Amino acid sequence: MPLPFLTADRAFGTTAHDVALPFDDHDHWRRPYRPGPWRVASAAVLLLLASFVLLAAMIIAFAGALPGAGVCLGLGLALIVSALRLLRAGVWVSRHGVRRVAFFSTTTVPWNRASAVRTVQQPVRWLGLPRTVQGQALVVVRQGDEPLPLLTDHNADFLSRAEAFDRAADTVEAWGSEYRGA
Repeated sequence: MPLPFLTADRAFGTTAHDVALPFDDHDHWRRPYRPGPWRVASAAVLLLLASFVLLAAMIIAFAGALPGAGVCLGLGLALIVSALRLLRAGVWVSRHGVRRVAFFSTTTVPWNRASAVRTVQQPVRWLGLPRTVQGQALVVVRQGDEPLPLLTDHNADFLSRAEAFDRAADTVEAWGSEYRGA
C-alpha cells in the first residue's frame, strides 16, 4: 500500500535547491516534510481514546440504551475527525502557492502575492500554547499585509528537531523562489 506522506523524504538530499522540487506533478498540494512526533503522538492518543469511546458505544447499544450509544458514537466520530485534522495541519506547497493548515482554519497565499519567504528570529509559541519562547519562524511576507508565520522550530512538527526545521524551511523557501517569479 503506498504511503504518500512518506514521499517527502525524497526531498532531503544533498542541497535544498537541487532536490527541493522532487515531485513530478507540482500542481498537487504537498507537505515538504514529515509530521513531527508530537503531532503523531497526539493523534495516536486521540485515536486510542476514540476506540474506547466507540467500544463503550457498542456496549451501551447492546444494553438497550440507544440515545446514550448515539452520544458515544458521535463523540467517537468527533475524536476521529479531530485526530485526522491534527495530522493534516501544517504547511503545504504547490505551484499555486503556499497553504498553512491550522486546526480550525486554512490560509492560502498564492506565490504571485508573496514578496518573500524567509526565516526570522522572533518569539514563537511553544507547541501552539500561549507561552512564547525565542525561536525561529519561517514567514511568508504578503504584499501589502503583515507576515504570515508558516513554521516555527517550537511547533508540534519540529520541537527538539532543529535539523528537520532547517530542511523544511529550506525546502519551502526553494519552492517560493522557484514559483514567486513565475
